This record gives sequence, structure tokens and C-alpha cells, in this order.
Amino acid sequence: MPELPEVETVRRSLQRLVSHKTIARAEIRWPRMVENPESFSLELVGKTILSVWRRGKYLLFDLGEKVLVSHLRMEGKYFLKDADAPGEKHEHVKFVFTDGLALVYHDVRKFGTFCLRRKDELHEVPPLCRLGKEPLAPSFDATHLASVLKGTRPLKAALLDQRIMAGIGNIYADEILHCAGLHPEIPAGSLSFEDTERLAACAQKIIQDAVELGGTSIRTYKDTLGVTGRFQQRLSVHTKEGEDCPECGTKILKKKIGGRGTYFCPVCQKERKKG
Repeated sequence: MPELPEVETVRRSLQRLVSHKTIARAEIRWPRMVENPESFSLELVGKTILSVWRRGKYLLFDLGEKVLVSHLRMEGKYFLKDADAPGEKHEHVKFVFTDGLALVYHDVRKFGTFCLRRKDELHEVPPLCRLGKEPLAPSFDATHLASVLKGTRPLKAALLDQRIMAGIGNIYADEILHCAGLHPEIPAGSLSFEDTERLAACAQKIIQDAVELGGTSIRTYKDTLGVTGRFQQRLSVHTKEGEDCPECGTKILKKKIGGRGTYFCPVCQKERKKG
């Protein structure tokens, strides 16, 4: 699933490709991924995309009074093509512009979502009201992180909770925990403030580096221009089971935690004794 750096890469591409284009019509071929599909299509006619923003893993198309909120989920992608180009099997939503081009949403798994929200309430209603702070937000720091990391659930599971840290998924959670030297099964509420300071600093560093490198391309994910991200060349543990830890040389382990495959170094990220 594309995470914050990949979605930011898509946002930057879309900003260049579709800003100031006016929507002539919207074609919905898989209504289940669109909230209120009939009114959705009608409301988009004649709207101009002023800019493209991002919040967490959500793409936000600024239409003036309304904002089009899009989530790519597992494998959603956008492509810009001629409006009269033949449709492909997995193209489910198509925004046709007045200039003869079209922005097409392609999603093999059909998990993507679309909705419209009033701009003046965008951050006060679902889905964005549920999101926590992002690692690159000015107000994100160890004090904030310490205030939201609570309870006994594994730290890895807490990092995947979008209410704790928006935009983080499986890849970057593994990399952040390795950077911070924290075992993924440590109870989220048991960290010392020093632990939390390292965790916050690593989250900021890992995400900033990944954004600068265009994200991580694992399996099928590419950005809208088909350019493969380069952060996968910097991965320390994720997908590295059986390989040497870049810090200590110990073999990387893989374990399922909270239903997600989790990669870690048993030496750099020592498990702490309970009690």
C-alpha cells in the first residue's frame, strides 16, 4: 500500500498534471468506491482543480468550496491520457477535462475510495478528522508522541494506527523502529521519554528521506508518471529476512505482529523483559 512518501510523490505529479484543469464530466464504472456516486458526478461538472494537497495517505483535490478526497488503498494509481483513449479493464473512475484529456483512476483490487467534502469542514468530519499528526508536521515532536502512545498493544501496531501517526504503514513502521532501536512488540505505553525522542526523530528522518527519494517501490507500486521510487535502496530491514542487519550484521528476522509481516533485528532491537 502506498504510504505518506508515495502519496506525496503522486500529489506532486498530479499538481503538475491537472492543476487548473476543468472537469467536463466524471464517469464512474465501479460505483461502490464512490460515496453518493450520482450526486458526486453531478457536483463535479464544471469544477476546476485549483491545486492538489495531501493529508496522511489521502489525496485532496481543491475544487473551491468542495474538496475531492481520494484514497489509493492497496494499489490505486492515476494516469493522464486522451479522453477518447480506449478504457482498460481496471479503470474505474474517469475525470474528463474540457481540454480533451482525462485523469483515470486504475485499481486492480477496487479498494480505492472517493468522496466530496465542504472545504470549511474538511478536517472536522470523516475521514480526515480521524487522522493524527504527521511526522513532518511542525507540531510533531516527542512530547506529542508520548501523549498518544498508550496502552499495552505492540508498538508496531500503534504506529500503524492512523490516529497515532498519519501516513505510516508497514514499510516505514519497520524502518522507523529499526532506526530507533525499539522492538516491535514493546507495549506502546511503556516507552521512556528517551525512547520516544528517538522514535520521533527517526520517524521524521525516515519519512523526510523517503519523500526526497520519491518513496519506495515494492511489488507493483509506481507513481503517476511511472517513475520508480528509490527509497527501497535504503531499506534496512523491511523485506530483508535472512539478510545481515546493516548495523550489527545479525540476520534479520520476520514475525507476524497484529496480522502484519514485521521485520526487525533481534540485536539492535532487543526484546525487553516483562515486569
